[in-house]
Amino acid sequence: MAAASTHHSSGDDSPPSWFGPGLGDSEAAAFDEAPQVPSSNGDSQFFVPQPRRLINAGGSAFQRLYRAFLGARMALGLALIATLLLAASLGGSTPRWTLLVCGLYALEATVLWLLPRLQRSASVQALSRLSSPQWLASIGFDLVLFGLLHATDRNASVNYGALFVLPVLMAGVLTSRLLTLATAAMAALLMLGTATWAYVFGLELDLRLTQAGMTGIGLFVIGLLANELASRLAREERAARGSMELARQQAQLNRLVIDEMQEGVLVVDRRGRVRAANPSARALLGERQAVRTAPFQLRGVAAWEALVRAVEQAFIEGRWPEEGRDVILRFSPDAQRGLRLRMRFTRSRDSQASEDLCVLFIEDHRNVLARSRQEKLAAMGRVSAGIAHEIRNPLAAIAQANALMAEDADDAQQRQLTGMVAANVERLKRIVDDVMELAPGRPPQAVPIDLARLLPEICSDWARTNDLSLGAASPLRLSLPPGSWLAQFEPEHLRRVVINLLDNALRHSPRQPGALHVRVLPGQAEEILLSVFNLGAPITPEVERHLFEPFFSTRSRGSGLGLYICRELCERYGARIDYRRHEGAAQAGNEFILSLCRSAAAGTSHAIG
Repeated sequence: MAAASTHHSSGDDSPPSWFGPGLGDSEAAAFDEAPQVPSSNGDSQFFVPQPRRLINAGGSAFQRLYRAFLGARMALGLALIATLLLAASLGGSTPRWTLLVCGLYALEATVLWLLPRLQRSASVQALSRLSSPQWLASIGFDLVLFGLLHATDRNASVNYGALFVLPVLMAGVLTSRLLTLATAAMAALLMLGTATWAYVFGLELDLRLTQAGMTGIGLFVIGLLANELASRLAREERAARGSMELARQQAQLNRLVIDEMQEGVLVVDRRGRVRAANPSARALLGERQAVRTAPFQLRGVAAWEALVRAVEQAFIEGRWPEEGRDVILRFSPDAQRGLRLRMRFTRSRDSQASEDLCVLFIEDHRNVLARSRQEKLAAMGRVSAGIAHEIRNPLAAIAQANALMAEDADDAQQRQLTGMVAANVERLKRIVDDVMELAPGRPPQAVPIDLARLLPEICSDWARTNDLSLGAASPLRLSLPPGSWLAQFEPEHLRRVVINLLDNALRHSPRQPGALHVRVLPGQAEEILLSVFNLGAPITPEVERHLFEPFFSTRSRGSGLGLYICRELCERYGARIDYRRHEGAAQAGNEFILSLCRSAAAGTSHAIG
């Protein structure tokens, strides 16, 4: 870009440097001022209409101008022939030599213009040399033939000197400043030489020399002006090319960003026509599948009537609440979708000019509520963690005092009361531990864990804690495929997750052999699946929607943090926990599946003994 803005000095001999390779058809067509045609994905027109085309689709600027001059030469040759023939038909005297020269010029100019292969060799470098065939076939040929016409017209009945304007102008636009001056000098010398040659034949010298001198000066002026204008145009085109390339890159960047946005984006005009829509917006406007790509009309679709009314109201009022407004799309009596709309106009509303376009940001109302709920939960979690931290010390004091009282308890009633206090203290400790587990902080580093070693230890410890027998009659079964199963997790946190799932499974399953089943299954290429299944009544859909929400529990004495903690711990280490309902007479039950990240480490794995 720095080179593009360099001005030509007065002594610059280089040709205008904007005669370089031009844009191709597909590239140049993108800058037409015509209405934009949707691209392959149909969602990329998220910028204002393009300015007037600066670079035509016909090739480089040099080739276009060169071909334009060739066309002008052909038209001039045909015009000379027509003029001479018309003069002859009106009784004028037309020398055959003049007609022959004009015919030769018209033939050469027509052939050079009609045959593209003769033009392909033309370039800036070729026209910068007087000895090049391209310069000789165009500018040089014009100088010679126009000089012959001027020399053969001894009576000066026709001003053939004016024809020299074309080769001088062509040199000024397509060649360097030095070559332009040389071309103008050759044309002036030809005219002066013709005037001198006419004096030999006894013609008046003063008038011809004056005409030749004045015409020569004019040719120099025309050449210099054409070269300066070409240089200015070169700089402008270089700047335009750079600006268009930056605009193209910015447009591609905007398209990538907007297409990947989870929030829907619509560009709508006053007539209700959608100019652009990203994939998220088209998915939100459709019921079972996304609507077609933009452009399309909002009006005429019954489900979008509320959206159309909102857009019309925004254009009439000229303002929109910052927090947005809610509309409901009714696809059918049983299917509807709530949307939160935020609108921005293409120009500032401070001006009095009417707005032509508005940009709608669309979001599913369920996502808005979920985000608000997550923000509230995060704030509540920080407060709860602070409160839990403050409870620990008084709770420890209560536990210690109760232990001292239990030592001095003499009768059964006192021992029962101290036992109740101890049980509730332990319950409060578990709740405090659960809350502190979710407190913000730097999580422990995940390490490779061999599930084949860790899971048997966890299951056996849990079974002994809950007074469950081990063996074939045990309610708990563990299925491990042969080999080593390495997963990325923190050992103590994985133990916590598995124990929470087993506790829930035990509460909702019958005490029969095989009622609880822990399995390790191969998943995708980078996953290991850990399944915890229990027989029993499947969880109802009403309860399933709230399974992983904090403080939700179906038990009166439950904290409602168990499954929430399991999900939070899984997300810390890139894992995922899902619920699957099993229905059927023989295998009705509930299954929780952990999708653990497979570890590629082949070294020492970690397990807790």
